[in-house]
Amino acid sequence: MKTEVKKLDTSKREISIEVSGDIVKNKFEDVFNQISKEAKIPGFRPGHAPRDILEKKYSSHAQELVMKELIPQLYNQAIDKEGLEVLELPSISDVKLDRTTLSFKARVEISPEIPVKNYKGIKVTYKKIEVSPEAIKRNIDSLKEARKIDPVRNTESIGEENKVSNGVDVVDDNFARSLGYPNLTELEKAMEKQIYIQEENLQRQKIEKEIIGTITAGLDFKLPQSLVNRQLQDLVRQAKLDLALKGLSREKIEEQQNSLVQQLEPEAKAQVKVYLVMAAIAKKENIPIDDHMPHKAMEFLLREADWAESA
Repeated sequence: MKTEVKKLDTSKREISIEVSGDIVKNKFEDVFNQISKEAKIPGFRPGHAPRDILEKKYSSHAQELVMKELIPQLYNQAIDKEGLEVLELPSISDVKLDRTTLSFKARVEISPEIPVKNYKGIKVTYKKIEVSPEAIKRNIDSLKEARKIDPVRNTESIGEENKVSNGVDVVDDNFARSLGYPNLTELEKAMEKQIYIQEENLQRQKIEKEIIGTITAGLDFKLPQSLVNRQLQDLVRQAKLDLALKGLSREKIEEQQNSLVQQLEPEAKAQVKVYLVMAAIAKKENIPIDDHMPHKAMEFLLREADWAESA
C-alpha cells in the first residue's frame, strides 16, 4: 500500500492511498463468489451461473461492494502507518477502482501538536481547612428555619417530631432526633463533616483551575473546529434542557438558539483547549486516552505540584 500525507493546515491532512495487486483481485473474487450465491439468474441454480454473465449483470454492484469493504480497511491501515491521531470520520474523494488497483484520498482533521512543558512542579498554595463552631451553628440555624417553613404535616401525628415540625424554637436533642440523629452532638459532628467536605471541594476546584491556567497560559494553537462544534452542541443542548425545566416553551427555547450559540461558543473553545492540553500531557506520561483521562491527568498534575501551606 502506498500512502502520501499532504498538510493542508495545522490540523487538516489529506492522505492519498493506493493499493494494487492481489488485495484488489482477491476482494473482487470474494465479492463475485458472494453475488453468485445470492443472484437469481434465469436458467441457472444459485451458485452455478457463469462468471461472464455475473460480471455483465453485476459489475457495478460488485465495484460498490469492493469499495465499501476495502476503503475503510485501507484507510485505517493508512492512519496507523502514518501515526495520525484523527478526530473525526474522513471525507473520501477521488476514488478510482479497476480490477487490480484502488486509489482514493481521505481528508481528515487531526489533533494538533501541543508543546506542553513545565507542567510538573507547579507551585500550589493551600489553606488548612478548619470548621468553626460559628459555621456549624449557622448551618444548623438554616436547617431550623427551613423546618419552620416546611409544608403542612400530618396534624394527627403525635410525639416530639410533630412538636418540632410545627414550630422550631430550640435547637436541642429533640430537634436533632427529628432530623434522624440520636442527639445534638451527633448532628453537629455530621454538620462539621459536611462543611469540611464542601470547603475541601471548593479549594480543590480552585487549585485545579489555577494549575490549568498556569499550563495553558503560554500555549497558543488552532483548535480543531470539529471538536469545538461537538462541544458547543453539547453545551447548547444542556442549556435548552435547563430552560425547558424552568418551564419555557419549545418555541421560546428555539428562538434563543442563535443567542445560546454566541454565548456558549467561548466556553466550548475553552473546554476543548483544556481537554487537548490534558490529552497532550497524558500522552507524554503514558496515561490512557479514555473517558477517565482528564481526571487521571489532573491527579498526576496534583501529585507533581509543589505544595505549600498558605499563612
